Amino acid sequence: MSSIFTKIIAGEIPGKFVWADDDVVAMATIEPVRPGHVMVIPRAEVPKFNDVDPEVFAHAMKVAQIIANAQEKAFGVERSVVTILGFEVPHTHIHVIPAESESAANLHKASAAPAADITKAMMELRNALFELGYGEHVPEYMDAL
Repeated sequence: MSSIFTKIIAGEIPGKFVWADDDVVAMATIEPVRPGHVMVIPRAEVPKFNDVDPEVFAHAMKVAQIIANAQEKAFGVERSVVTILGFEVPHTHIHVIPAESESAANLHKASAAPAADITKAMMELRNALFELGYGEHVPEYMDAL
């Protein structure tokens, strides 16, 4: 059975995308810790990160670094942090969270956000990615790949 992320990537369920390439996508979470919180997700559905093809995982982490730079630019935070859990959805995903402190990145503080707030944050992040020179990886339409 396909994970919810596989269904979002396939366009069967709506998502808000800021990055797409042949191996990974980056999209908003509907339960952000703070504005700009995204997940970098390999297109291949692999439940455990240690089972992901090492080249794909290395690429996903590179994209997470690029997203972090864009978050710092867009949201004025000192740094961004990453965490990999995967218990709630059996499809490897890297949370990239703009934060001022460790407590600001605590996933236990995540909560549903209004769609308009998610859209606004993703537009700011997409704009920062363009400004940093990564426009070729920003999908033309935020809502579809």
